[in-house]
Amino acid sequence: MNVIKKTITLDDGRTIEIETGKLAKQADGSVVVRMGNTMLLAAVTCSKEAKPEVDFMPLSVEYKERYASAGRYPGGFLKREGRPSDHEILISRLVDRALRPLFPDDFHAEVFVNVFLVSADKETMPDALAGLAASAALAVSDIPFNGPVSEVRVARINGEFVINPGFEALKSADLDIMVAATYDNIMMVEGEMKEVSEDVMLQAIKFAHIEIKKHCQVQQELSDLSGKSQKRCYCHEENDDTLRQSVHDFCYDKCYAIAKSGADKHMRGDAFAALKEEFIQTIPEEEFDDAKRIMVNRYYHAVEKEAMRNMILDEGIRLDGRDTTRIRPIWCEVDYLPGTHGSAVFTRGETQSLTTVTLGTKLDMKEIDDVLHQGTEQVVLHYNFPPFSTGDARPYRGTGRREVGHGNLALRALKSMVPVGEANPYAVRIVSDILESNGSSSMATVCAGTLALMDAGIHIKKPVSGIAMGLITNPKTKKFAILSDILGDEDHLGDMDFKVTGTRDGITATQMDIKVDGLPYEVLEQALEQARQGRLHIMEEMMKTISEPRPELKPHVPRIIQIIIPNSFIGAVIGTGGKVIQEIQKTTDTIITITEEGEMGIVDIFGQNKEGMEAALERIKLITTVPEVGEVYTGKVVSTLEFGAFVEILPGKEGLLHVSELEWKKVDRVEDILKVGDTIEVKLLEIDVKSGKLRLSHKALLPKPEGYVAPERRPRGGDRDRDRDRRGGDRNYRGNDRDYRGNDRDYRGGDRDYRGGDRRPPRRS
Repeated sequence: MNVIKKTITLDDGRTIEIETGKLAKQADGSVVVRMGNTMLLAAVTCSKEAKPEVDFMPLSVEYKERYASAGRYPGGFLKREGRPSDHEILISRLVDRALRPLFPDDFHAEVFVNVFLVSADKETMPDALAGLAASAALAVSDIPFNGPVSEVRVARINGEFVINPGFEALKSADLDIMVAATYDNIMMVEGEMKEVSEDVMLQAIKFAHIEIKKHCQVQQELSDLSGKSQKRCYCHEENDDTLRQSVHDFCYDKCYAIAKSGADKHMRGDAFAALKEEFIQTIPEEEFDDAKRIMVNRYYHAVEKEAMRNMILDEGIRLDGRDTTRIRPIWCEVDYLPGTHGSAVFTRGETQSLTTVTLGTKLDMKEIDDVLHQGTEQVVLHYNFPPFSTGDARPYRGTGRREVGHGNLALRALKSMVPVGEANPYAVRIVSDILESNGSSSMATVCAGTLALMDAGIHIKKPVSGIAMGLITNPKTKKFAILSDILGDEDHLGDMDFKVTGTRDGITATQMDIKVDGLPYEVLEQALEQARQGRLHIMEEMMKTISEPRPELKPHVPRIIQIIIPNSFIGAVIGTGGKVIQEIQKTTDTIITITEEGEMGIVDIFGQNKEGMEAALERIKLITTVPEVGEVYTGKVVSTLEFGAFVEILPGKEGLLHVSELEWKKVDRVEDILKVGDTIEVKLLEIDVKSGKLRLSHKALLPKPEGYVAPERRPRGGDRDRDRDRRGGDRNYRGNDRDYRGNDRDYRGGDRDYRGGDRRPPRRS
């Protein structure tokens, strides 16, 4: 067994170890990447030949986290890993976007990349190692690949940049981005920030690239040691140079004219398709077979791309007639859907988002149960992209990976501006339905989300807008054009797709995919500044519709009343088996949640009926009220005994109303005055320090009769005088060692308890 190991040392002394030759040796390439106790297994396989008529790169990337890696059982009935979580899908997309541009353009064999988290610790974040593991597996295979590439996380913590920080350290970061790059070029950037400047973001990217170069060098050494630096030979495309030239000569000028016409998306698409068919008609039918059709499609696409790019570079005119910095017309509307808690329509050119906001309780918060992430999310954003938004006639099969990724980017843009905790007790769900798409729909979601939140009355810290930027370059002439608010075709045919979101004061999220080698940082800096100006313009248009959050929630939005209680009362509010809280909810038509935070409990009362909410609040206040000596209470008689009655003065709080405290005159039988279920006003005389028992009096609230003389105490005989106060002495009925309510000896002195024994206490002679 030929095991090869290489080590990468980070600046702070931590190490990343790459090992190959031990596991998964039947794959075309496999490695184990380890940092701390976190280990990732990456394996790549590739088909021997490309499938017929495939003219694209069929790459499949799967990232999976095994629950056993962290010593956990999966949830659910089956107790095994199921479909990928959103977290796993997002990491798979990060790896895919770093790898895909680096396969040769003419390589069309299926490639499968699998990355498994097989061991985990609570400090090392595995997503920052997934790209490195996938690239290293390709490096030790014979699959054609223009790498190596690596990904790292960069965070700014206390003003300092850190590579691959741990979970705990990341909590205090104001910048968190993933950067992928080869030794020479930046390939991909994605992450979130807390209103940082464009300059800080550029510094972070440069800082990441310095570290990535070390990773790429180690991978190259690993490839050389494994003997896989020479890649397999392949032939996945059939070419005809004469046909290529014919397509160019016939179509280029006409493509240029169509591109320059300024027609809308569908008219332009129809014109391009008609031109291709026009060329095909020039080929004799007997000479036009499937192989030639594939070549014509490929050559025509190249001509179309060349014509559009040259038009932009030479004339500064874009497909829809705009110049490079102009933003398409924008119109917005809020409160479009009267039944929702908040809604907005944001339309920019041919891209439109209808976004809603729904407010819920803590019970509605999204529960997270990933391998290394558990808890709840108070703010969620869901993005839907139905086929009709692009005019496609096909069924809608539900949420795909693209929708998960675009929704996550929009959520990252907005979530830092949405108040949480005490400032906003609601669970917040934002849903963006894309109704039209030609250009960035994720950025339309950010803008529509901001408007819908303000329409709902959520007092966001600052409004957020977003823009998608593009880049067209010509390496031969060194010309380049930065495009603001790109169209779908400009994204597809361009060299960069760069999305930036932020407030007026800084960036909150970004996503960048670069498809060209050797992009200078000066060009990236210019793109960021042009993006900032575009964002501010879009923000101004949005603010014409609604400039600040509504002062109040809409009338049909359920309200939340929030109170804080000591932890010691949580059990009393819930009751045995939830009996108390369930009864309160049922009788008041409310939903009540209790969250324990430190020594306090946060109680949220959620409902649409004001009277019911106030009734629930009053019930909880009564339960959590601490009785005070000297206060007067209206209580309910819960039981009567020979020596008095027990009265519930507050929910769950009973006190003894002794027979001597009923009236000023002597009462022989308690039942002559009180029965179970009666209500009576009482005064709290005393709270026993040791036992907490309450002594009540009704007599203290009655006027004292004129000439009232306290009854003389009669001697009890023997050594024990009746002058002894029943409340004093060794046998205090209220809380000394022998409790009056049923312990071994009755407070009156008998051998058997009158409440449970077979016999009544004997008379004393």
